[in-house]
Amino acid sequence: MKYRKKPVVIEAEQWIFGEEGPSKVIELLQKTPVDYRFEGEKLKIQTLEGWITASSGDYIIRGVEGECHPCKPDIFEKTYERVEE
Repeated sequence: MKYRKKPVVIEAEQWIFGEEGPSKVIELLQKTPVDYRFEGEKLKIQTLEGWITASSGDYIIRGVEGECHPCKPDIFEKTYERVEE
């Protein structure tokens, strides 16, 4: 059997250490009660699978259930496309 991912609109911001990204990422994380902390240039996010580290350049995704998790840029670009609001 083969399956296609259903089209779902998600919110995401790219985490780029030292640029505008951090404030937008923090806004995204604060929309849902999620624990997060900074360790140098790394951002650690408490996910359903435990603590996951986001590196500079990773996208932070807020999923359909409000969960947040990082996603590497190459996977993000293969999986998602921008939609107009």
